[in-house]
Parts: sequence; C-alpha cells; structure tokens
Amino acid sequence: MKKLVHKYLIPALLIVLAVGATAQSETDRYVLHVDGLACPLCAYGIEKQLIKIDGVAALETDVKEGRVTVVMADGQTLERADVEQAVIDAGFTLRGFEPAGDDPET
Repeated sequence: MKKLVHKYLIPALLIVLAVGATAQSETDRYVLHVDGLACPLCAYGIEKQLIKIDGVAALETDVKEGRVTVVMADGQTLERADVEQAVIDAGFTLRGFEPAGDDPET
C-alpha cells in the first residue's frame, strides 16, 4: 500500500498543486476602447492616468485602433468606474470596456 501511495498519490497531488498555482498566477486583461486617441502624446496621457489605478501592472496602447489593453497584477480586477474616471481625467471618452481574460491576443 505504501508503494502505491508513493507511486500514484504523491505525483497526482503535485500535479494538482502545480495546476492550482498556475491558475492563480494568470493575469487578467481588459480591453478599453477610447475615442480621441490620435498620437503618441495621447497614448502617454491616457497611460499616465490609467497606471495610477491600483493593481495595474502593464498597459499597451494602439492609437490607430483607439484601444488600450490593461494588464492587472495577480488577483486584481479592474473596475469600470475607475477606468471611466481615468479616461475622463486624461481628456478622452471611454467607448467600451471588456474583460479579455488572460488571452494576450485579445
């Protein structure tokens, strides 16, 4: 019985723990659609406001598409109200806010 535990149960437990740890470390991404982004200076202005939100780990702005992707730190979520205020403070209009999960292609 002891050999059976060492052969099957312990590796199974290690796999379960590894999968759980991986799921907890995934980041959450949000896609913001912003009206008024026209140049790199616009991107800087909106990023400057968004980075002030607690939990924001990274930002990527696509000026041509009018899209900002926000990556949150582990276990953090992004609230629409916080985003709306940051976008207004930067002088732009929030057109859309959607969670993109952990898919970097979204």
